[in-house]
Amino acid sequence: MSGQLDTAGQGLARPRGAGRGRFASLPNLLTYFRILAIPALVACFFVHGDWGRWTAMWIFIAAGVSEFLDGYLARVWEQQSAIGRMLDPIADKLIVAAALLMLAADGTIAGWSLWAGVIILCREILVSGLREFLGTLAVSVPVTALAKWKTVVQMVAIGFLLVGSAGDKIWPYTTLFGLTLLWIAAIFTLYTGYDYLRAAVGHVMTDED
Repeated sequence: MSGQLDTAGQGLARPRGAGRGRFASLPNLLTYFRILAIPALVACFFVHGDWGRWTAMWIFIAAGVSEFLDGYLARVWEQQSAIGRMLDPIADKLIVAAALLMLAADGTIAGWSLWAGVIILCREILVSGLREFLGTLAVSVPVTALAKWKTVVQMVAIGFLLVGSAGDKIWPYTTLFGLTLLWIAAIFTLYTGYDYLRAAVGHVMTDED
């Protein structure tokens, strides 16, 4: 057998020589891929023709799959690392922000729907700031189940919006469906953002008492 069986019972073998916290471990490489995918995603919006939008969608889907895989593999192969914990949430937020900005720039997200994008971006900044502040107090903020669902809805919405007008030629409601999901994600975002803020304020008030 080329590696040891996963101790958690998933039956996946750890690659030979894979060590905890390795800079070039596969989970970390997947995180680097998401960061490198950002300029490729942005470049797709400067390509004339529908294939640019389809390519942007597939790049975003690949990034979403890599997000799931890097966390899963890091756990089952015991390859959690400091650089991974630092870069993983940054990579996720950067590619979402880049996608929303480009969609707003080309008019796919326009009018009132811009508010949904603004809500999502502001929440990401708020939660990042709260996590950084609470980290100085040695307080962790766990990810809730609703926050995970928010992420799923948000990623699906952005995927539909990225293909946008090119997808409308196949299914006329592609953009509309993406915008609807974006608003649903924004509503989830408001609730989960408030939940995180309330938890943070509760910790601060407890410490002051």
